[in-house]
Parts: sequence; structure tokens; C-alpha cells
Amino acid sequence: MARSASKAAATRTTADAEATAAKPERSGRLSADDWAQAALELIAEQGVAAVAVEPLARRLGVTKGSFYWHFPSREALLQAALERWETVEQQAVFGTLERVPDPRERLRSLFQMVAHEYQSHVIYSALLKALDHPAVQPVIDRVSKRRLDYLTASFRQTGLGREDALHRARLTYAAYVGFLQLNLQLHQARMPQEEFEAYVEHLTATLVPA
Repeated sequence: MARSASKAAATRTTADAEATAAKPERSGRLSADDWAQAALELIAEQGVAAVAVEPLARRLGVTKGSFYWHFPSREALLQAALERWETVEQQAVFGTLERVPDPRERLRSLFQMVAHEYQSHVIYSALLKALDHPAVQPVIDRVSKRRLDYLTASFRQTGLGREDALHRARLTYAAYVGFLQLNLQLHQARMPQEEFEAYVEHLTATLVPA
């Protein structure tokens, strides 16, 4: 009897070990930033409405308890995700370009950087579809104003007058948003890479003062 019990216990131990080995575990506790980043990736794939605790927990390989350690609600997570996107986007783009002293070169670098970034644009496009959400509208307003102000200031530094610089900034931003609409929302066929690079060069030559 004792031998049978020992054998059963050993069998259970082996089975438990095999089950543990078969199920991947994340190392360390997830941070609030991990959850926010996962929410942004889900927004990029499926939109704002798709952000929910259970699918994110499955994606991250954790229980819902990990979520409630950091956030009281789904809306709090969405707010954190939007703030993360706004902050990272500002640092990645504007922080990098501030090191370029010549305003024309700075604008050219901006056009190239924006043209070859992808996920941030997909997130932005998804947010434009969700402007009726109370957490989304203020973020889009801030981001759009910051971008237009930056473009206007850069065009002013190239020697354009205030009104001309503002018009040029609006035209540039309209071209950006319109291109996103064509590609991500109207599902226009994607340009071949060579044609796309030629388009970016044409846009740069057209909008950046010589």
C-alpha cells in the first residue's frame, strides 16, 4: 500500500513537472508599462474597442489578477496606454530631431522618419476611428496641435512668414493624415517600395523650401 502511494505520488510529481514545463511562464512580475504596451499593440491590430482585460491577460500569459495589481479598471488601462503612446511618440520623433540644427534638414529628416515608421501610424489611424471616446479625443487634440506647432515653427525657421508657415504646416499634416486614410482605412493597394520612396522624395521637395 505504501509502495503504491509512493508510486502514485511520484507519478503526480512527474506529471506536475511536465505540465509546468509545457506551460510557458513569464519571468518576473509584469509592470504597468507592459500592460499599456500590450494594449497599444491590440489597438493597432483591432482598434480601441478591442482593449479588454481577459484577452490582454491571455496575450501576456498571466491571470487577470496581474492586471488589477496595476489598474482599477479597463478605462484606466486605456488612459495609460494612450499616455504612453503620446509620450513615446513625442520623445522618439521630436527628441531625435532637435539634434538637427538646420530647419530644412530637420524637416527632411522628419519626412523620412515618418515615412518609414509603421506602428505609431496604425495606432493613430485606429484612434481617429474612435474620436467619440472621451479618453481618445483629448489625446488626439494634443498630439495634432503639437505636431502642427512643430511644423509651423520649423517652416518659420526656414524663412517663411507666419501665415505661409502655418499654411505649409497644415498642408503637410493634411498630406500625412490623407495618406493614412488611403492606406489604412480605404485599403488602397500598397505602393511598391520604389514608387513609395519616389513619392516621399516628391513630397519632401514640394513642401520643404529650397
